[in-house]
Amino acid sequence: MTELQFIGMVFESFIIIIAVILLTLVYLKYTQKKHRLTLTLFFIFLNYTLAILFSWLSKVLVLYSGIEYIYNNTLPDPQTLESWILFRITDFRISFVFLALAIFFSYILKVNVFEKGYNKLLRIIIFVYTIFILMYTILIYQRGNTLLDVFAFLFIFVFMAAIYIPFFVRAFQAYKSTENETFKNAFLSLALMSIAFILIPLNFFVDRLLILLGGPGFSVFYFLAWIFGILGMLGAYFGYIRPKSTA
Repeated sequence: MTELQFIGMVFESFIIIIAVILLTLVYLKYTQKKHRLTLTLFFIFLNYTLAILFSWLSKVLVLYSGIEYIYNNTLPDPQTLESWILFRITDFRISFVFLALAIFFSYILKVNVFEKGYNKLLRIIIFVYTIFILMYTILIYQRGNTLLDVFAFLFIFVFMAAIYIPFFVRAFQAYKSTENETFKNAFLSLALMSIAFILIPLNFFVDRLLILLGGPGFSVFYFLAWIFGILGMLGAYFGYIRPKSTA
């Protein structure tokens, strides 16, 4: 298991480097153009990057912190504020928080790109569901209970699908309806971004199910999740943010 943790840490180190480079490029683009949609994409990318960072930190803590109760499940939870925080980092709950926030900002992006304004009822539903996920992620936790983690991934996946499937549909419709090559590429990149981001929690969900069925974790689905995250960020940057006429 330690070897798998180390492989995951090294893999996520490279993912974080790529994500930080993209995040910097997006921010520089925003400082040049002061475009509100670019700023929204920056916050989306920032939260995905923080989700990856805390996933990486969870492995660093297990491998190098020297805190025995983190990596030795036979030791009892000391039930201190420190252990409360550390367990939520090592079991990816803090990463879930940033995934939920990234989806929330994606909803804002969808409305600003494709809608004339917010649907009041839908906005309330999205806000309430975001709060629900954040509270579940932080408060509904039991050490070693993989089933609770599976539900957390499932709630995130439902949220992703509810936001990104309509996002994909609208982006693809816009791609088909415009003749401008630059805008076609921009809308296509947003459509591909939405599919890539949906696949993040889906792959994590499958990985957790495999753990629930007795697997050691860190299956190919675990690594695919963050690969799709980076592909979504790359697509949005090169297709939507980088071209001068769209961002």
